Amino acid sequence: MVEWIITDGLTDYAEALQFMESRAGAIAAGTAEECIWLVEHPPLYTAGTSARPEDLTDPDRFPVYEARRGGQYTYHGPGQRVVYVMLDLGKRGRDLRRFVQQLEDWVIATLGTFNLRGEIREGRVGVWITRPDRPANADGSPAEDKIAAIGIRLRRWVSFHGISINVDPDLEHFSGIVPCGIRDHGVTSLVDLGLPVTMDDLDVALRQCFDEVFASGSAPAPATHSDI
Repeated sequence: MVEWIITDGLTDYAEALQFMESRAGAIAAGTAEECIWLVEHPPLYTAGTSARPEDLTDPDRFPVYEARRGGQYTYHGPGQRVVYVMLDLGKRGRDLRRFVQQLEDWVIATLGTFNLRGEIREGRVGVWITRPDRPANADGSPAEDKIAAIGIRLRRWVSFHGISINVDPDLEHFSGIVPCGIRDHGVTSLVDLGLPVTMDDLDVALRQCFDEVFASGSAPAPATHSDI
């Protein structure tokens, strides 16, 4: 059984960290069910274990938290669905690479319910959207924007942290960091792409696609990149 929790309003980030730490410990001890927790946060930046100081370009803009997850700097704020994934990999094969592939497949499948093609790229974290409506890059490659970030942590084979998907955040708020250390590409959202998707719409799709990806028991095709 996986418990799903949706918290309305804006959740304090420090409280979220405390909840995840406690719940992950209880899952590992066998005293609590696995959990998917859907939240929004007030505007803030988080630093992963690979964050570089020079990538925090506006340190006084919003609070900055040490997240202790994989990855670099990211932004959280209203209009962005943060999905905290507390699953017991000890009971799911203890295969970290496959787990990250499943997270990526989950995001891509969820976007697909809105007829949007999400992709992963070698050497670039997160899930990306090709933008044929934008000028090509200087090297002739198509423009791409990031729509979702993935960063996790494991303790005693229980995951926490997880995924963030941009529904309709203020994209200008990403300008205070170099998102995930990537300078040559931008960020986008479902609404920015012209899709009138609500947070409730996304939550329904996440639930549906979670069951398809994680309950199927089938291993997805190898991913070219993961951020853990």
